[in-house]
Amino acid sequence: MKHFKHLIGKHLVAGVAAAALVSLSSAAFADDDVRLRLNWMYYGSHAGFALGKDAGHYKDAGINIDIRSGNGSSSAHRLVANGDSDFAYGSCGAMVNLTAQGAPLVSIAVIDAMGTEAIIVRPDAGVTSIADLKGKKLLTTANAGVNTFFPIVLNNAGLKASDINITNVPDGALVSSYLQGTGDAVGILGGLDDKPAEIKANGGDTPVTFPYSDFGVNQVGYCISTHKDTVKNKTDLVKRFVAATLKSYAAAERDPDAAVAAIADIVGGTMAEDQGKAQARAVLDVTLGVLYSAANKDRTLGLNVASDWEDMVGLMKKYNDLDPAAEPASFYTNDFIN
Repeated sequence: MKHFKHLIGKHLVAGVAAAALVSLSSAAFADDDVRLRLNWMYYGSHAGFALGKDAGHYKDAGINIDIRSGNGSSSAHRLVANGDSDFAYGSCGAMVNLTAQGAPLVSIAVIDAMGTEAIIVRPDAGVTSIADLKGKKLLTTANAGVNTFFPIVLNNAGLKASDINITNVPDGALVSSYLQGTGDAVGILGGLDDKPAEIKANGGDTPVTFPYSDFGVNQVGYCISTHKDTVKNKTDLVKRFVAATLKSYAAAERDPDAAVAAIADIVGGTMAEDQGKAQARAVLDVTLGVLYSAANKDRTLGLNVASDWEDMVGLMKKYNDLDPAAEPASFYTNDFIN
């Protein structure tokens, strides 16, 4: 009887040990929970991230990705700075402004290598040049990255900030307010990647556009930011996240329809309908067209190009009161770009 109890004891101990070993092994290889904060509600430019989730690229990298919508680039980057989110996709200019104010952020990859920001005007407003906007009202949203370089556009066009009435509208109401001509507004500040397609999808006519790039604004578009502590303390996670993201956008380049199908699958609703897919594809096509700047000679996806950052930071020093001592290279790292 004693021998029987001894055998049972040995088996119990062995079983507990084996279970503990399995538990430890599972914990060691568990996927990392990662929250990615977008600059806005889902639209076509985000389809690469959606494809990465839907096709399992993040899962293959050991990442359980949670993609959350946002309400402006500045807000998205702030949520990374305060620890709410691990990574953000948003305006590089907005990130520079926040970092210069002390936010511990750094760009680890660039998606939109060139800016698509513009003044977008109703075709019935009688505005044929930017000078015609003097005394007119434009709409924007408080946290939008598009606000960062607008003063530079005005300066280079020979206008003053006081010449234009800028009015903030609630998040998500920008295009509807534009279409309704809210408060006699003639246009909005927005991206050429998404706003013209959204306007068209909602019954509006093709707008008149004034790209910031036509007024001396050479900027890096949208980057992926993270907390500097994440780079320091979770280096492997950052490496895996960047690799999975770039793999996803490379896949979107090869098969944009698959990326659109992925975002339709994740978001559902009107985005899964034919019109929604067409709008997402139109937006994605613009994003795929700005993945590489002219200075990115080797067309390295995700690369923070030094000369592009130098141009943008130089403009911000001259027109946006950025610290003259700010070093462009301090705002980004290419340590995770292969």
